[in-house]
Amino acid sequence: MKLHSESFVDGGVIPPQFAFGKMDDKHHVTLSDNRNPHLAWSDVPQGTRSYAIICHDYDVPSSGEDVNQEGREVPASLARADFFHWALIDLPASVQSIAAGEYSEGVTPKGKSGSVTRHGARQGVNDYTAWFSGDQDMAGDYYGYDGPCPPWNDSIVHHYVFTVYALDVEALPLPGRFTGAEARGLIERHALGRASITGTYTLNPRLAG
Repeated sequence: MKLHSESFVDGGVIPPQFAFGKMDDKHHVTLSDNRNPHLAWSDVPQGTRSYAIICHDYDVPSSGEDVNQEGREVPASLARADFFHWALIDLPASVQSIAAGEYSEGVTPKGKSGSVTRHGARQGVNDYTAWFSGDQDMAGDYYGYDGPCPPWNDSIVHHYVFTVYALDVEALPLPGRFTGAEARGLIERHALGRASITGTYTLNPRLAG
């Protein structure tokens, strides 16, 4: 399979319009346009019956002790973990591209609602659901795509991997509310092929250059 995006080049920087947060001189971070990027894929395996899309950041700090703390920086040596930004499943085999902003336009406090979306596909809750769980103004189920917003004091640039999977089933046996980790585990068992591109993003001015 082949995958490309008109929104960013593989290995390049993701533009702020496709992020949840962007740099702000006064408050470090402010909300951004939060649009999903354009994706298009080709050379799919014979027998493909649906597609799934996963976006995850593999550079998320495993400990929040230093995250977004004045006068401190998240060390590069800290162990890192996955953070799922998007899990889209049951996308019909007839669809081989998605437009920029087709599934997300703007930040929705307390999260976008419901799993069923365009083309009869379904979306899981992303990991902002857990991140904002203790925030009275933002807590909720964050369905669909919500883009990058790494710690503004992280000492490393974050990497966001967009993977499109060709699957051997029309629909995955997942409940109405599922997570990115749950989706990826099941997707792997039904994948006929896959293709990925990676974009980078930081909110640390020292790294933005």
